[in-house]
Amino acid sequence: MGNAKSRSGQNTCSQFLPEEQAEIDRLFDALSSDKHSSNTSPRSFSLKALQSHVGEALPPEMVTRLYDGMRRVNVTGTAVGPSEGVSQKQFTVSMSHLLKGNSEEKSLVILKMISATEGPVKAREIQKFTEDLVGSVAHVLEHRQELRGWTQKKGPGSPPRVQVLAAQLFSEMKLPGGEKLLGPQRLDCDCDRATIEDWVFRAPHVATFLSVVIHRGFLLLGSSLDLSALLPERQVDQEREFESVLDVLSVIYVNSHLPRERRHRWRLLFSSELHGHSFAQLCGHITHGGPCVVLLQDHDGHVFGGFASCSWEVKPQFQGDDKCFLFSISPSMAVYTCTGYNDHYMYLNHGQQTIPNGLGMGGQHDYFGLWIDVDFGKGHSKAKPTCTTYNSPQLSAKENFRFEKLEVWAVGDASESQLAKSSRSILDVDPEAQALLEITGRSRQSQGLREVPEDDD
Repeated sequence: MGNAKSRSGQNTCSQFLPEEQAEIDRLFDALSSDKHSSNTSPRSFSLKALQSHVGEALPPEMVTRLYDGMRRVNVTGTAVGPSEGVSQKQFTVSMSHLLKGNSEEKSLVILKMISATEGPVKAREIQKFTEDLVGSVAHVLEHRQELRGWTQKKGPGSPPRVQVLAAQLFSEMKLPGGEKLLGPQRLDCDCDRATIEDWVFRAPHVATFLSVVIHRGFLLLGSSLDLSALLPERQVDQEREFESVLDVLSVIYVNSHLPRERRHRWRLLFSSELHGHSFAQLCGHITHGGPCVVLLQDHDGHVFGGFASCSWEVKPQFQGDDKCFLFSISPSMAVYTCTGYNDHYMYLNHGQQTIPNGLGMGGQHDYFGLWIDVDFGKGHSKAKPTCTTYNSPQLSAKENFRFEKLEVWAVGDASESQLAKSSRSILDVDPEAQALLEITGRSRQSQGLREVPEDDD
């Protein structure tokens, strides 16, 4: 009975394909024949054997969690305590649940990774598990040299991104009555398996991160994990070294909310660090550049931005569609999607006297959810109580803020026209400059061929 379950509701059959199962079996054979493991029958492997195999690829606490989760899995259907080692059946079932199981099966092993008790666990135990899991993902990607161009930097004066992303994942958990686990007083609440199952179902990063930890930590079934869907390749067409405001975890978080076809590659269009503090330069680099992520860091260390679902154009009308969103990275991670209240998704204007000049997303003129002023270095995030377009709160530390770092990343593959554009004159995106040329009868023979001037405007 391939899908038969024990009375505990646990599927003890492997869901692996034959070639995958053969790889699982080979790893078990290697672990169980390790000098630290018992050679008695039935064969099993020890914690030391697993630690020896993994080495420094995973933090020790995550190796212990995985080991304890496996040895606590009940494959007999009878009430027995944890085994002394991990048997072949326990190893196969645990890997099957974590890599291929549904939310019910994953939650079974997660619960055993968190606690040795059969009953509910405290919310603070789940919080600690979540921090260990997020930290392990960052650790193993760096150890395996698979950061794809991103860094592991820690922002000065701000909470480590591991804690920030873990807090975001943990915030997705709800108590049986539907209440969220908000506030320190909630950390003593009991969470049963149904609560964890619901959390795993609604927070897909939990399962994805467990897959990364196992695939890359154990070096197991590597071909079945496509990292490009999780972490985009970073492309910066500059000889100078460039350190983004984003680190690997914040990129993973924002990237997961992009359209699927846009997740595999990010290409830098503009950086105030590389291209100067100039609104004209910003317009020259980002217009007609395709869908992109706009990102800035204010003087108080808040990191936030928005996703523009189509190319920016300099014009006095709102543009974009309901795929756009705003987001926060620090001090907390969150994404704010369209409400349907209006269509004020994107706005970019320059060189006009009667309407605002700058880049905005959401809200309305002089009251944007995110605004970058033509007077470069200034902006605002006005939301009382929230932005009408995106339902976002104030993203910056102060309503009217100043910033030093602004980045714009094109996401996904660029079209041929976007690659050919690469560098364009600001005349091509400045309506007044275009009009002046037309009035004087001068044509633009070199359109699309000139480099953006080094303008300190």
